[in-house]
Amino acid sequence: MENLTEQIKIYSVSEITREIRALFELNLPPLWLEGEISNFIHHSSGHRYFTLKDENAQIKCVLWRDIGDFLNFDIEDGMKVIAYGNVSVYEKQGQYQLYVEDIVPAGVGKLDLAFRQLKEKLFKEGLFDEEHKKPLPEFPQAIGIVTSPTGAAIRDMIHILHRRMPSVQIILNPVKVQGEGAAWEIAQGINEFNQFGQVDVIIVGRGGGSLEDLWAFNEEIVARAIYASEIPVVSAIGHEIDFTIADLVADLRAPTPSAAAELVAKDKREVLYQIKNLTQSLVEYQLAQIESAKIRVKTAVESYGMKRPWDILTQKSQRVDELLKNMGWLVNQSVKSAQQNLANLMGRLNALSPLSILERGYSVCYKLPSLKLLKDVNKLKLADVVEVRLHKGKFRGKVEKIEKEW
Repeated sequence: MENLTEQIKIYSVSEITREIRALFELNLPPLWLEGEISNFIHHSSGHRYFTLKDENAQIKCVLWRDIGDFLNFDIEDGMKVIAYGNVSVYEKQGQYQLYVEDIVPAGVGKLDLAFRQLKEKLFKEGLFDEEHKKPLPEFPQAIGIVTSPTGAAIRDMIHILHRRMPSVQIILNPVKVQGEGAAWEIAQGINEFNQFGQVDVIIVGRGGGSLEDLWAFNEEIVARAIYASEIPVVSAIGHEIDFTIADLVADLRAPTPSAAAELVAKDKREVLYQIKNLTQSLVEYQLAQIESAKIRVKTAVESYGMKRPWDILTQKSQRVDELLKNMGWLVNQSVKSAQQNLANLMGRLNALSPLSILERGYSVCYKLPSLKLLKDVNKLKLADVVEVRLHKGKFRGKVEKIEKEW
């Protein structure tokens, strides 16, 4: 019995779980797995955890942060996807799960889904609103272009701009327009023109291509650079049927790079034609004004005033005499009225004067030496010296008797 026991291999839970894990990893190669997302969790660590299921079964899935952060779409519950990865065992819980290395929406291209999700996000933030779009300058002196220096787009734009408006200055900021790093270079090109500040409008574009070729213009970094630009931005990406996120954010969308050049620069021949028409209209207006002035002068010359100027002067002279006469009478009346008012005021002032009261036989008595006016005998005592002022002159006396009134 003891020998039999010694021959039996007894596994710990950790050991058997590790064995099962090794079987999975050694015998099951990386695979693509299709299913529906459920129980999705975006952990604070940045890792994503979810369940991939169909109508009969389910499997736990892990999407590490360094992969998930670079997806072009957002994972959501209910989304059908195709995931690529390795099946292994999570030893602590003893469950098998798929470690996802790539994931693509089922039935919808990854780029298509990313385009719709970013479009919806930026729309909600208001990046497409008309109120934020800036008008283009009517006569730009300098035009900045953000595009590839070797493509047909830049050649077409330069040719059209020089033909339509030879005086305009063209400044190229060469960038990659597809492939890795292209979106960053395009956004940087827009920012550099804003820092430079010496262009009146910016054209951002490239020639046509597949959705993958044009994808740099669907990146969020490009959209936000266009939105933040203080200089008007015209998008000129691909052919007329191509439409990108950059087109939605730009102040003006041109269907092609050639069309963008025509939109930002007026044709010199059209401008000269307009100037010619305006000049002709101005000349005709001035001639009409001169003719009208001639008629007014002729009418004035033939009027009664021009034919009998002496009669008019005589009438005006007579009117002046009448006005002077009326003015003299008004001045005389004003002087008399002022004199009468002055006499009345002098009479009233004289009636109120203390000297006038003295003239009627009254006198004023002061106590010496203070010269205080005496109104009450109670302020006196015998032998006080007083001064009495009369209408004419004054005298001093000594108090010999006091009679009080109670």
